[in-house]
Amino acid sequence: MQCALDSKAKVEVGVQIVGRWILARLRNRRFFSLAALNEAIHALLIDLNNRPLRSWGRSRRELFEELDRPALTPLPDEPYEYAEWKRCRVNLDYHVEIAKHYYSVPHNLVHEEVEARITLKTVEIFLRGKRVASHLRSILPHRPTTISEHMPSSHRRYRDWTHERIRSEAAKVGPDAETLIDVILRSRPHPEQGFRSAIGILGLVKRYGAERVDAACARALLLNARSYKSVAAILKNATDKAAPPAQEAPVLFHANIRGRSYYN
Repeated sequence: MQCALDSKAKVEVGVQIVGRWILARLRNRRFFSLAALNEAIHALLIDLNNRPLRSWGRSRRELFEELDRPALTPLPDEPYEYAEWKRCRVNLDYHVEIAKHYYSVPHNLVHEEVEARITLKTVEIFLRGKRVASHLRSILPHRPTTISEHMPSSHRRYRDWTHERIRSEAAKVGPDAETLIDVILRSRPHPEQGFRSAIGILGLVKRYGAERVDAACARALLLNARSYKSVAAILKNATDKAAPPAQEAPVLFHANIRGRSYYN
């Protein structure tokens, strides 16, 4: 500890000597740009480093070349990059949340606590010091970045589908199918979790036709059923062909409307 303090003191004294020596020679000069000032300081610094030291009989430059340069190690291949670290819990959908964006990790790490290294361009995920995932950083809020290798095999079959493609195919079936599939995608924490139900509903068109599937989706919306199984059951039981159940008119509540209890 004492050795470190002595070294620190020597370095500070050296900086002080350099500062005073250069400032003394520049005190009466005027500079009109930072570049001109830096050029004058650089010239004086070369002069100072080439002057012999009284106690050593050699210059600072000679001592540096003899003692310091051989001990130097090469600079890193890449410049230093600032990074932040964050502890995360892997969600059920095998993604972690970083700045409102979701990044995938291998699906077998669900519920594990991991660490994220966040830089301006990348997000790296570590489990007990071992990197398990690396992504380009995204600034799109509430959207996922998913690597297909991180997905369980049951999910990989949907990797060629996109939100836009699913909604486009649903619109071709009919307005109620489009509405139901949009509700399914929006009701999940991450839209990809609804891909299986949405694509399954679209697949029913081959068996039952677009008109019946759209009618079944209308019945499912009426029943607040948001799954492939519900639509498939409606089609199987042919309830899409039946008249919709009668519904009572909704009860309206408003500050200016008094209920019957007010008059009783």
